[in-house]
Amino acid sequence: MVTRTRGFPLYAYALLTAATLAVALLCVCVGSVTVPLGETLSSIWKTLAGQPSDGGAGKAIIMQVRLPRVLCVALTGASLSLCGAAMQGLLRNPLADGSTLGVSSGASLGAILAIALGMTIPGIHYGASMFMAMVFAFASLVLILSLAYRLDHTLATNTIILIGVVFTMFAHSIISLIITFSGDKVKSIMFWTMGSLSGSNYRDAAMLLVALAVFGAMLMGSTRALNAFAIGEDNARQVGVEVRRVKLVVLVASSALIGVCVSVGGTIGFVGLVIPHIMRMVVGPNHARLLPASLFGGAIFLMVMDLLARVVLSPIELPIGVITSLTGAVVFVYIFHTTRKAA
Repeated sequence: MVTRTRGFPLYAYALLTAATLAVALLCVCVGSVTVPLGETLSSIWKTLAGQPSDGGAGKAIIMQVRLPRVLCVALTGASLSLCGAAMQGLLRNPLADGSTLGVSSGASLGAILAIALGMTIPGIHYGASMFMAMVFAFASLVLILSLAYRLDHTLATNTIILIGVVFTMFAHSIISLIITFSGDKVKSIMFWTMGSLSGSNYRDAAMLLVALAVFGAMLMGSTRALNAFAIGEDNARQVGVEVRRVKLVVLVASSALIGVCVSVGGTIGFVGLVIPHIMRMVVGPNHARLLPASLFGGAIFLMVMDLLARVVLSPIELPIGVITSLTGAVVFVYIFHTTRKAA
């Protein structure tokens, strides 16, 4: 029987929720056109209450462009960070995130294939790329786990990581081949591969919210088992953890959630790698605290990165994946240097 661990205190949830809402309001207000905070709050409140508003262009910018985008950014950041924290705990590898298993690469391959072939679903903007990204994410997981099982029936961590890395290299080679023959679609594909949540709508936000609620709950329910994995798979098995079942639950939930995120925003790196490290330094290794902290931390981090992408070279908008990679690489090197120095 796995021992009970103290969860996240209510005051911490309150503080993180307040911080997330404050950053979200900042991101909604600030942009190429800055909208005053009072007007922003008034427009949101009147829209939610069904009251008429004379906000004019400001209201249109807030409700039709920025608010759905900020919601999608926050949900994507929360999802990627949560998946990264769960996979790092499961695989006991500080470099684990969506790309470790090749799931992100598989989802990207599916979406890029849909764009290159001009696939569409009537009535749904980018519906084909979303569908293909999710299908390929699941297919990648099935392929990787099947190969890992054939090589090692215990589904050992090192085997999964090795096959995931090999699959990632294979997927990137196929993506490069597709880009070579994409003709006039190269610009669209390249911008998508660098990650972008511009043009996100409330339908995308609803899909991300449902995915986070369903698959995020599966990850949150595995906190005690993930704590047991910290002492090794054999020891976890001895204290009552169903190792194979926990692995499948965490891997499937993470892959599904990453697939949905990639289908909406493209490839956004370093969120699932860096944020769990930062949160682990703040709240400790206990996954009952780490997973919720990573969820909020990922949302805040990606909203700030998206704001920078919009305003640094305004009116030119940078791909958010470029900003996260530049920032994440610097932060990760600093964290690695700090932890190595402390050891």
